[in-house]
Amino acid sequence: MANSPHVLVVDDEPLMCRSLQLLLEQEGYRVSTAGSAGDALELLAATPCDLFLVDIGMPLMGGMELLAEITLRVPQSPVIMMTGNVSVDSALSALKNGAYDYIKKPFESEDLVKSIKNALDHQRLKIENHLIQKRLEASEKCYRFMVQNSPDMIYTLDRQMRFIFVNDAFERLLGYGHRTIAGKDFMKIVHPSDRERARWLFSDRRSGERVAAGIEIRLLTAADADQFLECEVKHTLTQLTQENFLELPSYEDCSDVAGTYGVARDISYRKQLECQLRHAQKMEAIGTLAGGIAHDFNNILMGIQGYASLALMSLDDSHPSYEKVINIEEHVQSGAELTRQLLGFARGGKIDVAVIDPVGLIAKCATMFGRTKKEITIYTRFHAGTWPVAADPGQLKQVMINLFVNAWQSMPGGGDLILKTTNAKVTRDHHASLPLKPGDYVKITVSDTGSGIDQRIRHRIFEPFFTTKERGRGTGLGLASAYGIVKNHGGIIQVFSKEGIGTTFVIYLPATHTPPAEDAAAPARDLVHGRETVLIVDDEDQVIEVTRQMLGLMGYNVLTARSGAEAIEVFTRHRRNIDLLILDMIMPDMDGGTTFDHIKKIDADVKVLLSSGYSLRGEAEKILGRGCRGFVQKPFSMEQISKKIREVLG
Repeated sequence: MANSPHVLVVDDEPLMCRSLQLLLEQEGYRVSTAGSAGDALELLAATPCDLFLVDIGMPLMGGMELLAEITLRVPQSPVIMMTGNVSVDSALSALKNGAYDYIKKPFESEDLVKSIKNALDHQRLKIENHLIQKRLEASEKCYRFMVQNSPDMIYTLDRQMRFIFVNDAFERLLGYGHRTIAGKDFMKIVHPSDRERARWLFSDRRSGERVAAGIEIRLLTAADADQFLECEVKHTLTQLTQENFLELPSYEDCSDVAGTYGVARDISYRKQLECQLRHAQKMEAIGTLAGGIAHDFNNILMGIQGYASLALMSLDDSHPSYEKVINIEEHVQSGAELTRQLLGFARGGKIDVAVIDPVGLIAKCATMFGRTKKEITIYTRFHAGTWPVAADPGQLKQVMINLFVNAWQSMPGGGDLILKTTNAKVTRDHHASLPLKPGDYVKITVSDTGSGIDQRIRHRIFEPFFTTKERGRGTGLGLASAYGIVKNHGGIIQVFSKEGIGTTFVIYLPATHTPPAEDAAAPARDLVHGRETVLIVDDEDQVIEVTRQMLGLMGYNVLTARSGAEAIEVFTRHRRNIDLLILDMIMPDMDGGTTFDHIKKIDADVKVLLSSGYSLRGEAEKILGRGCRGFVQKPFSMEQISKKIREVLG
């Protein structure tokens, strides 16, 4: 009974109150009675009631006045009016003033119970509907907040594919507000080249056929609505997805498509990152290929250089072939310069790293370049406190000269070359525009007033062998090697260009706060001889033969091995006599690093000079870190190898 509905019976006849109380209690209700309107109001103030049975005709305060008070105080509780002299006017008046029902005395108990039940059911439904409405309003408010604050563009279209609704992201990303785009055809903001795919998506969705979750299309921004063909760069890339349709029930018990709703996501930044990733992967693959070519080419040059050096040993400057051999050496150096560019582009291109002053290096390069290119006016704007950098001076000079030459070739009639340096602090916030680790960097800017670079080929300028110059005017390696060198130094190189205005290359190199070292004096160029025993290990026959002859002329006793396994065998037999190993780094089956580790186990104090067509950085550095005594890069001359041998032997 505690949870049963509470009914208040108000009648000035005590017998009627008592009879109704007994009747309703038998039906399971909790019942209170009041003999007057005043008593009823006092009871209402103390005890909440779920339903009121009120007699219309009572002294002092009649039933209609009490109805007004009840409606004012507890409008959610139904009131059933009772009267012995009912009229149409009084009944209508009671209903208009808030009564749920009226009943004429005398009445059947079944009619009264039924009316009370209906009134309470009706009130319960009203309360439930009110709660549902409030929940719906709260849910709508919640979803409206999420829709309007979503980073994605959310929209609704009618059956003619015209906009009915767009969220705030539409205006934020595309510039279309709800008022300006309402009623506009969806296809009007789709790039012409993407409209067929967009129609396919919508038509397949409407036909019920299975399609992909979404397609990538370009949507036109409001600022370019009248001239989108000339402003493709301002199109916002989006991924369009169609989730469902708005369905309206019809009297024929079927559904009629009323429109479409979907989501368009801005994927411009993702596309930019994907493009950068593909470019980086391509450049890495090309770099690996370039490194392999450089290695093999250096082995060929090693044979030519070696035999040229041997030939010069038996010639004096009066011999008719002397100049020819000198020319051969010069051509070898040109070939070696080409391979250095390839190695600079390839991974692991740094050779001799030192702390240098970038301003001094760039100024020297500019002075040297300016002497030969009088038609170019060079301006320098160097920051007085530019930080030092840890770099290979030769390779950094190569980068600058390549950029200078590129600028000169874009200004055939002359022009300006502007060089700048500044210090830059890179934070995580810069990562989108500068894919660098946070830290201190030196920013080097090389600008020209040349013809600029065509936008269609700008993404290819750092590829090896790509050139727009006529045959014989360039190898296509200048910018590629600059890209590889800067990357291998932990930096980046960017290009900004506008046709007819000029081009700007921006380089970021990691800064160091260690003071630059003083320039070392140039070493003497004398050939150094010796009498020790040297084991040459290389898989290339021409390299072994020419090196054997070079060392033999310098007085050394020479042993040879053409593989790692053979080197271990020869060293094991002659370990007491071998003073030095000249070990090639790249060999089939067993490479130089593995060979070195095996020989090191045989003799922990073994002296090894590492030799390779690759540069020092990478695997060679690791081998040096394990106890190898030195490194010489192919192709090397007799003078170079003689000095390296003495450095290792001491």
